[in-house]
Amino acid sequence: MRILTLARDLARRKERQREGLFVVEGIRACEELARSPLEVVGVLAAPQLRETDRGRALCEALVARGTLVTDVTDREFQSAAETESPQGVLAVARIPAYALDAPIVVGQATVRLLVLDAVQDPGNVGTLIRTAAALGADAVVALPGTVDLWNAKVVRSSMGAHFHFPAVHSSWEALQHACATHDVALWGAELGGTDVALLHPPARCALAVGNEGSGLSPHVRAALAQRVTLPISSRAESLNVAVAAGILLHQLRP
Repeated sequence: MRILTLARDLARRKERQREGLFVVEGIRACEELARSPLEVVGVLAAPQLRETDRGRALCEALVARGTLVTDVTDREFQSAAETESPQGVLAVARIPAYALDAPIVVGQATVRLLVLDAVQDPGNVGTLIRTAAALGADAVVALPGTVDLWNAKVVRSSMGAHFHFPAVHSSWEALQHACATHDVALWGAELGGTDVALLHPPARCALAVGNEGSGLSPHVRAALAQRVTLPISSRAESLNVAVAAGILLHQLRP
């Protein structure tokens, strides 16, 4: 049963990169996937899925778009699922071929990118993607050291934002080149920076947020055109990276 074996293998980042595929678990996420333009390679359905109207409707929607739905036993399903309660459905989909330059097209008056510099927590990364999409950013760019954007936990935390919104991995050199070529200023979230409320961002701007523990990498920090910060109460040491990025993106909207 190829789709079952494939789903098991895709738990490993190397296999996701080699196959160009990723896994989506849960009814809500799979419903969103079924409405998206992404190619769905196949779906595994445990017996419980067809016991509810919602589950049956999902199967019908997937079949209607030409997706093969394979019924498996509970034991087989659990061997491929990563979550404890995946609701009896797991899909394998193709990773979209987003290009780094795509959201920075020449002639686009305003640009907002969210750059993730070695952000390692999957829940944070998924929330960052969801937040960037909700606040009108053009793309999320993940630099080396950031968790795989197509990790199952990241996909789950993004609540389907992955399926409609550009999120790409990039080398630092490629991002620098794209920003320089397309006149995009690189700003970074840092303690000790200028209060974001006092600034007027350029029309074309990328906001970099750093690792949860150590902040921005030295080479990223050195390249910043502007360091920005959010003043917070002295009773708090810091903000969660996803919370901080959400507030900053809202403040930096064009």
